[in-house]
Amino acid sequence: MPVFPSDHFSLSDMADSLCMLCHLPPKTSSQTVEERGKWGSKKEFILSVAGAIIGLGNVWRFPYLCYKNGGGAFFIPYILFLVTCGVPLFILETALGQYTSQGGIMCWRKVCPLMEGIGYAGQIILFYGGLSYMVILAWGFLYFFSSFSGQLPWATCNNTWNTDSCMVLNNYNDTANWTSPMNSSSSVVEYWQRRVLRISTGIEAIGSIQWDLCLCLLLAWIICYFCVWKGVKSTGKAAYFTATFPFVMLVVLLLRGMTLPGALHGIKYYLYPNPARLADPQVWIDAGTQIFYSYAICLGCLTTLGSYNKYNNNCYKDSFYLCLLNSGTSFISGFAIFSVLGYMSQKQGVDIDSVADSGPGLVFIVYPQAVTLLPWPQVWSMCFFLMIILLGIDGQFAGLESIMTSLTDIYPAQMRKGYRRELLLLLICAICFMLDLLLVTEAGAYILQIFDHYVCSGPTLLLMAIFQSVIIGWIYGAERFSDNIEDMIGYKPLSLIKYCWMYGTPLTCSGTLVFLILRYKPMRFNNSYVYPWWAYLIGWFLAMSSLMMIPVTMVYKLAKGKGTFWQRLKSSSRPADDLPAMAKEMTNICVRLHVSDVGKNSNM
Repeated sequence: MPVFPSDHFSLSDMADSLCMLCHLPPKTSSQTVEERGKWGSKKEFILSVAGAIIGLGNVWRFPYLCYKNGGGAFFIPYILFLVTCGVPLFILETALGQYTSQGGIMCWRKVCPLMEGIGYAGQIILFYGGLSYMVILAWGFLYFFSSFSGQLPWATCNNTWNTDSCMVLNNYNDTANWTSPMNSSSSVVEYWQRRVLRISTGIEAIGSIQWDLCLCLLLAWIICYFCVWKGVKSTGKAAYFTATFPFVMLVVLLLRGMTLPGALHGIKYYLYPNPARLADPQVWIDAGTQIFYSYAICLGCLTTLGSYNKYNNNCYKDSFYLCLLNSGTSFISGFAIFSVLGYMSQKQGVDIDSVADSGPGLVFIVYPQAVTLLPWPQVWSMCFFLMIILLGIDGQFAGLESIMTSLTDIYPAQMRKGYRRELLLLLICAICFMLDLLLVTEAGAYILQIFDHYVCSGPTLLLMAIFQSVIIGWIYGAERFSDNIEDMIGYKPLSLIKYCWMYGTPLTCSGTLVFLILRYKPMRFNNSYVYPWWAYLIGWFLAMSSLMMIPVTMVYKLAKGKGTFWQRLKSSSRPADDLPAMAKEMTNICVRLHVSDVGKNSNM
């Protein structure tokens, strides 16, 4: 059968077009636009992720939740949420970043453009979380600089901020018959409440800016800026120190705490199992929220860090090791904390319920007390609060790096030229510093709790997890994503992981979210202060301002599309053509068309 010239021309033209698509050149020259970059080594990736996920939440939240919710029995719901939500989502986000080589926003545009709003929501949560986290770093710097004094200011009652009921706890060589006076308060507690926070009567009484905290806050933002300003080149190198030194200090404090009188009493409270507590739904809710709180999932941070990996890096195995490291650190931190709590309860002659606490107060009250029990307390205090600062810094610059990567991935031609990235980062840090001034006022602690309660944990992250797992599990396809991981590492992940993306994670998170809604109670400060109505309104606005990006983006994508509603929905849910797997398919089609074209030419 003869081949007409017009048919031959169409076939060749199609083949050439497909080949051009497979080898699409960049719009700008490599001389003007910098390359995206990769990690200098695998160690930099591991240390950077470890620094991002292992933070203050591991040492100030998990041990208290374990003690409060049944001791060793708490590990049952914790492990359940770890297997069904924590590890699958950790693998999902890390692998998604590595596969697409894009940050927290563009990765979703690549796999499902309709749900690009998830990326924007995650970056907004990171922005809010960065504001609150930096204030905690400012507190750490204030304690650090106070450690250079001849006598630790929280180890004595001879200061202007102390009251008549102040009591020093660090002298355990007193007589065995020593008893504490009624209504006494620790010198450590008074330093925290009356010197560091200078807390007002309520959020209505903003008060003045505390300029010592303001300067510490400025220092924290300057350090974060220079850790991030060169991208992964500076972030990876900084992680060698910021991610390893905290572990050294944690081991030292653990060994010292275990030698204190009453340490075993505290550890018994920490781990003694009480299975009856498992009947309380709040225990299961606490286990689920702790996984999201400490694993940095649903924020886009892991996706960004994974995007700088080489394509064939075994991110699957790395994710398992990092999850084990995270949970292991939380478990060991409990021994370091409750050994000191046991000593403090014995010294004060009260039940451990009276001294156990969670949140910032645990780190800035219990640990400073532990430092006063060590020889050369000033030296140990400097090291300890340097650890606290580093735990916060590496988590913060990972969040900043995620925001910057997301912006540069959206506008690569504009942002990867000259010093534009550095200047934009400087502008972001300056704006954040100005906003943070509100959190170093006398009402700053009240405002900080609003950010922590509404933005960085609870329903917000649970909804994000449901959206992510549904997109990968059902819209993009769990089997397709498993094939993508196989293309990168050489084998598929466990079937359990795939079924968790499809069923386990969305169902578990949905159930937890329902319990949270049914058991909702208005937020209170220190379980006593009730916020005014407008403070709750601000909190819900902060929570919804991130989540609203998801439906807003969906409406925009559908409105911008062409064709019927169903056609717009299908086209906006289709993965991008330049993903590695899609590009390989296009290349194969290109090759087949060329072979067919050559065969027809020979027939002619």
